[in-house]
Amino acid sequence: MNPIQYIDQHQESLIKSYHDLHSLAEPSWQEEKTSCYILKCLRKAGIATKTFQSHHGIIAEIPGISKKVVALRADMDALVQEVDGIVKANHSCGHDAHSTMVLYTALAIASSGIRPKHTLRFIFQPAEEKGEGALQMINDGALEDVTYLFGVHVRPSTEVPYMKASPVIVHGSAETIRGTIKGIQAHASRPQDGINVIEAAALLIQKLQQINLVTETPYSIKMTQFETNNKASNVIPETAGFAIDARAQSNVVMNELNSLTKEAIDQTMVQTGTSISWSAEEFVPAATLHEKAITLAEIAIGDIIGTENVVPVCVSQGGEDFHFYTAQNPDITATMIGLGCDLTPGLHHPDMKFNLQALIYGTKILINTVMMATEEENFSL
Repeated sequence: MNPIQYIDQHQESLIKSYHDLHSLAEPSWQEEKTSCYILKCLRKAGIATKTFQSHHGIIAEIPGISKKVVALRADMDALVQEVDGIVKANHSCGHDAHSTMVLYTALAIASSGIRPKHTLRFIFQPAEEKGEGALQMINDGALEDVTYLFGVHVRPSTEVPYMKASPVIVHGSAETIRGTIKGIQAHASRPQDGINVIEAAALLIQKLQQINLVTETPYSIKMTQFETNNKASNVIPETAGFAIDARAQSNVVMNELNSLTKEAIDQTMVQTGTSISWSAEEFVPAATLHEKAITLAEIAIGDIIGTENVVPVCVSQGGEDFHFYTAQNPDITATMIGLGCDLTPGLHHPDMKFNLQALIYGTKILINTVMMATEEENFSL
């Protein structure tokens, strides 16, 4: 059966799988039930799979004629957030949708009996929300022999409308800087005997506000968390923790931000007499554009929903660990498709919802994209 016809005939089961995965929502590195569900579906279809002792990621393959590999990646984890007053794992970033579409791409192609020119690899990765899952899958060999890599992400309706899709999401780079400021305690009536960490933090905030890069590339840097250990109002606090959120639409600008942030912290220590220990965490690189992959995805989208429904580019200030795959393997041609799906009120909102019919044309787009990539020499790119 043609893979596209397979999707048409299995719409109900595809939607049911989405609901099943949605109900299983699990935090990063704890995707055990989600992984078991996907694994069961893949193995039932006779698709070869590989699992790992240290995490719940999956690599599935449909063998091709050559050893070259065209890969398609999905993320499996959910956010932990407050939903109706209860803190719990919640799929508000669409990873359940991504896993569903990649799963049914594999099932449809396997059902067709087609032996693709290149091997097709389906990567179900853990821990995207922590920015760690892609690096783990790279270490586990997920990119061995990969020439093309594709991903997909549902998009807010303000970025990509329903029944439209973009062949590339231009994510920015994002990073969290966490630190601890150490001062000296003293009675609040004798502040000259102490070093107040709150005043040091205030100086650091001012220095961050004064960062002014000469660039048209969007960026931001701001302190987003601050807390002292002080329980008494008449004591100069000695210790404080803070977090800084840094974002830039390019890796070059992110490097500049990091350099200037280090200068701001060093100057704050000198001017206040505090010591500040800090580290950069949860870093994800900005997207690198690969024209061949973008062109393939553009053609694939146009074939499925019409060329008039191709949104040339989707720019997002959000971050994605998908871009580690190419940041660490620049020879791989890759792009992440942005799927319009009437998503409201926004990604990471606890009540995020979208039109489930997008899963149908989204899966068809993925099928078309990876099958075209296996026959790339037949297309004028």
